[in-house]
Amino acid sequence: MSKILFLIKPANGHVNPTLGLVDALVKQGEQVIYFCSEEYRDRIETSGAVFKNCGDNKFSGKSNSNPFINHINEVLNDEILQNILEQIKGIKFDYIVQSSMFPLGNIVSQILKIPTISSFEVFATAKDLASEFGQLNNNLVIDYYKEISNKLEVKYDIKMPTEVIDLFFSKGDLNIAYTSKYFISHPEYYDDSFVFIGPPTYDRKEKIDFPFEKLRNRKVIYISLGTVFNDTDDKLYDIFFKSFMNDDDVVVVMTAYDLDISKFDLPKNFIVKNYVPQSEILKYTDVAITHAGMNSINDLVYNNVPFVAIPIYADQPYMAARVSELGAAISLDKDNITSEILKRSVDEVVTEPKYLENIKKISDSFKATGGYKKAIEEI
Repeated sequence: MSKILFLIKPANGHVNPTLGLVDALVKQGEQVIYFCSEEYRDRIETSGAVFKNCGDNKFSGKSNSNPFINHINEVLNDEILQNILEQIKGIKFDYIVQSSMFPLGNIVSQILKIPTISSFEVFATAKDLASEFGQLNNNLVIDYYKEISNKLEVKYDIKMPTEVIDLFFSKGDLNIAYTSKYFISHPEYYDDSFVFIGPPTYDRKEKIDFPFEKLRNRKVIYISLGTVFNDTDDKLYDIFFKSFMNDDDVVVVMTAYDLDISKFDLPKNFIVKNYVPQSEILKYTDVAITHAGMNSINDLVYNNVPFVAIPIYADQPYMAARVSELGAAISLDKDNITSEILKRSVDEVVTEPKYLENIKKISDSFKATGGYKKAIEEI
């Protein structure tokens, strides 16, 4: 029996894809010790892992006016690193599974000197995200990163990435990508160390109260801006309400993760929840509006649901551009959207057969990858 250390970035889009991998490993007799933040304890323990709290990934020192310096302080938080090292002291691990975008995972893997598997929950490359993270090239940020990385290299006898952006694209001896070769746009980036396993389809056995009876025999529109960058200006939510309000033939399911929805005058045909069981909702969904996060795109494509993408930040513009390039969806600019544009786009992806045809091409490529079973074989 192997003993495996999981160090995963505390975020839905990074934790959720790994849960099926944990489940598969545990079922074949492996022991998984999984570090993450407390909010993910239940779903991690349900997958069969031993949960360990890595602490609040917030820098406790003095904040800086530059948000990218604050971000570096958070992702290279030495307090969190020491907390992890203290909890694993004396435990011999066979290998580590780390988020490619969680720099502390790469540091721990070097300290332990064991084989490393990177979980690529985001497969937009550094080149794809250059415009989104352009400020990382700021001289102030670069100089600060060099200072922090030098201290870590001396203290832990490790090697840090030369470029700041490479913190978030950490390759391992084996790299798991939750997509297909057909979907990626830069095949030259993915060497033989990568295995493509398609979307992370895994029943998390969530018990979430939801009025599914209201969806039966109705046209269902599903709207989700995710859980990270969804706190956009209210204009976008107002457009959603205006576009589909008071249509007796339509029920709109909308997520509003950690948002104060009391400030909105909700139309009677809207069901707005902090969190919904997305996989189950999609069984009823006729068309969706998405922020184009990786997990949401994967779920929509896998379930053959037509959709309109409204990317907000990070890898979302890349994802939206890619599905648009493949003819599977319409991508809209969040800053120039109107109710009329949104309604017209939703109607088009539903009525024009080419969108569903191209979604099915991507979906078929996903289903041919081998899934978690393929990942276990490669491991």
